Amino acid sequence: MSTNIVYSLCIALAAAFSIGACGAQTPASPSAKPLVMSLWQNNVPLAKGTKPEDNPEIQVFLPEKKSDAAIPAFLIYPGGAYGWLSMDNEGVHIAKWLNDIGLAGIIVKYRIAPPYHYPVELLDAQRAIRTVRANSAKWGIDPQHVGVIGFSAGGHLASLVSTFFDDGNPDAADTVDRFGCRPDAAILVYPVISMTDPLAHTGSRDNLIGPNADPKLYDQLSTDKEIKSNTPPTFIVAANDDTTVHPGNSVAYYLALKKANISAELHIFDFGGHGFGIGSGANAPWPDLAKAWLGRHGMLPK
Repeated sequence: MSTNIVYSLCIALAAAFSIGACGAQTPASPSAKPLVMSLWQNNVPLAKGTKPEDNPEIQVFLPEKKSDAAIPAFLIYPGGAYGWLSMDNEGVHIAKWLNDIGLAGIIVKYRIAPPYHYPVELLDAQRAIRTVRANSAKWGIDPQHVGVIGFSAGGHLASLVSTFFDDGNPDAADTVDRFGCRPDAAILVYPVISMTDPLAHTGSRDNLIGPNADPKLYDQLSTDKEIKSNTPPTFIVAANDDTTVHPGNSVAYYLALKKANISAELHIFDFGGHGFGIGSGANAPWPDLAKAWLGRHGMLPK
């Protein structure tokens, strides 16, 4: 067992709340410019204006293909407490890593507070998955191997689409809405999971739900309480010394997956704090661990 990784659930649950420092290495950006695409071509639902921040989009980074076989893809949900988006550290750098291992990396620029609150973020996240499947033939992506990876509040969003999904509407006038939005795999990195105390990250909760929201939403949006029998297999990573988002969030989601007999893998590093992105120092091994997990679940190129 690595001395850098703590598997003890008790240690994770014992971590305390406070503000933690974060650090991450900064790998080079993908060399190719991404394809940028709006999630809705017309009539963005629940839009409050027509500015760029009112128009959610995806940035599609495709790797150099070594064969004609369709490749898996991962949608990337950057963190930022639902109030801003860490587009480089938890977006472009992650797309680069995914491209390096032969996967498509698709950054989702979802709407955030202010002024947007739930369910807008979920609608954007689901629409992004449908959009990738709708364009899979054009982009050389396997529509049956579309996963999600999220960081911090983006990890909560990735867990939301892992627990709130549908098969699409075959009769929808909008062809994108005919595709399902269930991810085939999920990677959650120092995720927000619970909206209830004592594990809740209050900043993310207030931005997502609003400070005067119905408390019933706290339970409904605590995704460890919403695991379905077909919630996708999930890889989770966090740091024991994360004092921004309690690592007990990761533990709670893992235990809920295990209770539902869903394949799950949890790594809690001794050090790393919050916001380490692709990883550095003590938590640097997580991308290699995730790659091995992806291989075991058939989510790497053949």
